Parts: sequence; structure tokens; C-alpha cells
Amino acid sequence: MSTTEQRVAVVTGGARGIGAATAVRLAAEGRAVAVIDLDEAACKDTVEKITAAGGKAIAVGADVSDEAQVEAAVARVVAELGAPTILVNNAGVLRDNLLFKMSVSDWDTVLNVHLRGSFLMTKAVQKHMVDAGFGRVVNLSSSSALGNRGQANYSAAKAGLQGFTKTLAIELGKFGITANAVAPGFIATDMTAATAARVGMGFEEFKAAAATQIPVARVGEPDDIANAIAFFTNEAAGFVSGQVLYVAGGPLD
Repeated sequence: MSTTEQRVAVVTGGARGIGAATAVRLAAEGRAVAVIDLDEAACKDTVEKITAAGGKAIAVGADVSDEAQVEAAVARVVAELGAPTILVNNAGVLRDNLLFKMSVSDWDTVLNVHLRGSFLMTKAVQKHMVDAGFGRVVNLSSSSALGNRGQANYSAAKAGLQGFTKTLAIELGKFGITANAVAPGFIATDMTAATAARVGMGFEEFKAAAATQIPVARVGEPDDIANAIAFFTNEAAGFVSGQVLYVAGGPLD
């Protein structure tokens, strides 16, 4: 594949929030984008925003934790857009609770979407990257990987994605494929709004309280994360691999 051809990117969890912002940003950089989410119809707004700006995008419905659905989704991307060489594993869910109240189902759901989903998507897409001699995998970790009360499942999944990322970098590097992780801090999305509701706070109050703990004195926006992801997917970032970038408005241990 020549570098003048349009690269095809896959963004999971692309219906809203960080995923939607990332899909729009990658399309603006000239990529054709497959927007994958559990509900294909929910991807409509993201796809329309891309196409209205002159970009190319399709919506694909798939449960990333289901092997057959992942294989079918990637096959559809290949058929409609071409072989994907950029993958952003962003799909995620929250099932927060303290350990003694956390159900096995809540543990399994979070680990299946974040970890199993990223594994299945990467396994399905990497063959196309190897064939092209070029690939960019970006996994969404989180500052919660460092530990966060009420998120034993989410923290474990996000920490696991960091180890997964580093192993991908080691295994796939010789094929021209890089793998990196972006670990957001507090980002204003539907997910953080749900967290505010869970703890009984209004979202604006919740954001204001969070901002007081962030050195840049504001919470993050989805575009802040999309900017970091875009860097890792760039042609020029070929010597950056196996890294975890915390995008949190300040240093994290």
C-alpha cells in the first residue's frame, strides 16, 4: 500500500464522547473511518458529522466482546472502506461499585468489553496491518489504572490494557506496527456524568470539584484525548511504541 492511499481507521465506541471526537479528528486528517458501537444507529451523528465535512465514514454495529460480531464487523469494513491499518480500541462501559458490593456480572461485563474486546478487535485487524507493512493501534487506558475507589473492575481492565499495549508493541513492531495507550484523566463525557449521578452530585458541580484537583485548573474535553490519539496514529510517529500517555492536565504517578 502506498502512503498516498487513504488509510482506513476503525474507532470502537465511536457513537459519542471520546470515540466520536476521535473519529471526527481522524477523518479530518484524511482517514476513512469505520465508527463501531453496540448500536449502529447510535453512530449516525458521528458519521453525518464526518460526511458533512467532506470525509468518508460508515457506521457498524458490533459487540466488541463477541468474536463472531467482531469478525463480521471487520469484514464489513474491509468490503466497504478497505483494509484497516489504524485501530482505536475505545469501547468501554462502567459498572462501578465497592468490591464487597460488586457482582460477578459487573466484573465480567467491564473486563469483557475493555480487555476481551480490545484483544478481539486487535487480533482481527492486525492481519491487515501486517499485510500493509503499516499499523497503528491505540488503546484507551485511564488514570484509574493507578487505582480508584469503587472501580476494581475498571481499574483492573485499564491497567491490563497497558500490559496488552506493551506486548503488542514488542510482537508487532517488526511489521511496521506501533501500539500505544492513551490514559485520560477526568474528561467531560456521558460516562463521567453518570459517575456524578451515582455519587449524587450535579454534573457542573462534579466538574468544578474535579477541576480544583487538576493543575491546569479545568477538566478535559473529548478533543483533548482525540488530539493525543491522532498523534499516535500519525505516519511520523513510527518510532514511538509501547508508550502510555497520561492526558490528565498534570502529572500522575
